[in-house]
Amino acid sequence: MRYFLDFEKPIAELESKIDELRKMPEAEGLNIADEVAKLTEKADRQLRATYAKLTAWQKTQVARHPERPKANDFIRHLITDWTPLAGDRAFADDAAILSGLGRFRGRSVMVLGTEKGVDTESRVAHNFGMARPEGYRKARRLIELAGRFGLPVLTFVDTSGAFPGVEAEARGQAEAIARSIEACLDAPVPVVATIVGEGGSGGAIALAAGDAVLMMEHAVYSVISPEGCAAILWKDAAQAATAAEALKLTAEDLKRLKLIDTVVPEPLGGAHRDPEAAIAAVGEAVQAALAPLLDVDAAVLRARRWEKYLEMGREAIA
Repeated sequence: MRYFLDFEKPIAELESKIDELRKMPEAEGLNIADEVAKLTEKADRQLRATYAKLTAWQKTQVARHPERPKANDFIRHLITDWTPLAGDRAFADDAAILSGLGRFRGRSVMVLGTEKGVDTESRVAHNFGMARPEGYRKARRLIELAGRFGLPVLTFVDTSGAFPGVEAEARGQAEAIARSIEACLDAPVPVVATIVGEGGSGGAIALAAGDAVLMMEHAVYSVISPEGCAAILWKDAAQAATAAEALKLTAEDLKRLKLIDTVVPEPLGGAHRDPEAAIAAVGEAVQAALAPLLDVDAAVLRARRWEKYLEMGREAIA
């Protein structure tokens, strides 16, 4: 059964009526097919009208939709000959970050993705997509490995942020994130990052400091969650909707601010309504972003990447 967000309730009611009508037997004087067609058209209009004017907070809810495709879905559909790689060679493996070698449209690549999980068991197993230091040290190790073997790096980001627990801080969370960002910036190979759901704080940037940063239409990307921002500024997490608007966390905002490079369109009603089409669109966007980077000299790639992010800092200061 489809899960509906609060602002989708009018659409849910119409689709529920459509389902009920389809299950009804034909009755004299009632053309069920005609009624279904009328309600379907109405539901489609409602869906288009709703998604044409989503607020930043509503987009945050869409980005967190439980049925939205996750990193594992993108890997399964876009990567062939998948060989998982694990461990940071220092402490442990971190299941919040999926990693491995595979082929993207015939080309060998290194792939990293933050995975939230799809049900209670898998969410707990993947720590809800919140990586610990060993996850970011694994990412650094594999990005450096990709550099040694000349493999492009593809990342799929969907995390509310790095794990904030005491044990993570004790094992050097901030340093691990910083080193992962450094590895992205220093990689002598193309790095294409895609924000597929939530891009939360440094936990997202650790895998997203790429030559090309793509962002799905209804994804969000921010230095802090709206709830966290509201709790700090207003001492009230209920002000999350106001914080979301102020954070400029939508794909449209970030493209305008030149913090991302490409907005990947989603199916009408969000990626959760048609995951396969959404994943296919991301695949096309990744291919378009990766192709022009493949023949660029390693030194040029690094220099351009560093300059890209330094320029963001200069504009922010200005």
